[in-house]
Amino acid sequence: MRKLTHAPLCLLVVFNLLLHSLSAEPVRQPVTPDASPEARALLSFLYSISGKNTLSGQHNQPIYLEVMSNRAASSGGAWPAVFGQDFGFSPRDTLDSIHLRQEMIHACIRQHQQGSIVTLMWHAVAPMDDEPAGWRESVQRKLTDAEWTELTTPGTHLHQRWTAQVDVVAWHLRQLQHAGVPVIWRPYHEMNGSWFWWGGRPGPDGYIKLYRMLFDRLVNFHRLDNLIWCFNGNEVRDGILPYAGFYPGHDLVDLLATDVYVGGFDANDYQSLIELGEGRPIGLGEVGTMPTPAQLATQPAWTWFMTWSDLLFSRNKREDVRTLFQSAQVLNRGDFTIPTAP
Repeated sequence: MRKLTHAPLCLLVVFNLLLHSLSAEPVRQPVTPDASPEARALLSFLYSISGKNTLSGQHNQPIYLEVMSNRAASSGGAWPAVFGQDFGFSPRDTLDSIHLRQEMIHACIRQHQQGSIVTLMWHAVAPMDDEPAGWRESVQRKLTDAEWTELTTPGTHLHQRWTAQVDVVAWHLRQLQHAGVPVIWRPYHEMNGSWFWWGGRPGPDGYIKLYRMLFDRLVNFHRLDNLIWCFNGNEVRDGILPYAGFYPGHDLVDLLATDVYVGGFDANDYQSLIELGEGRPIGLGEVGTMPTPAQLATQPAWTWFMTWSDLLFSRNKREDVRTLFQSAQVLNRGDFTIPTAP
């Protein structure tokens, strides 16, 4: 496939980054103490393009490994800048199989080596269930208030089961750490909706407590220093609560994002995320229908978008994918370099 982007564009991006570094406010360091050089460099890069450019991205469910990114590249005339994957929850030979985790990690390393930015998520099964488990039966299970209290109370049986779940994922994330792969990590997403077991619980004893538990386990216990922590909600509409009630605090959040499937790219939703982040880069963690160049022109703070799996074609025309990927604001893989952090 012929690459349609050109060297002058890459040089222009580097030039713009240099200008930005001379005039912008100081870039915040990752919330992870002593973050890896690669993580610091990635976050600095995202700050440098925030409000100026938007990275293209494509999610790949576990069974697809890299297939959907390949298809996006074929349609868009360039490789997506952001490569998305999931740790999954389901049995062998299904879309979200947990048995593909190791292959998924290898795919992330390949994509990083080829110039992609890696973002990972986790449709975790409910902590009282064993992996693999069903979507509705476990990932969308409703926890009682008593179960939630037990889950978030150290020393209890349910908390110990949750800890064991997290430790499995940490083992895989450590492989990326050792390979020098920084990860935009967006755990327990769409929490301001009520369709996942971790969702619909605002306040300090709700989702915030779970997020903080996860940060502590991965960063302070497992010493993972390659994660860029992304607070990723769902577009606010009827029945979906505002982001602020779930926000764990600036001390644990590097980036903010939202998922857009129904309501479109609402200006009020966009503005509320900007205000909550207070200068932190924001992104479109998942989309069904891609934003248009015109929409990105009116909402330039979207630092990346990531189209969800096979919705690439069921929600988007091939010609629209190409138009977006080739637009002036969008950066694809190969259009930029991420300088090594000092």
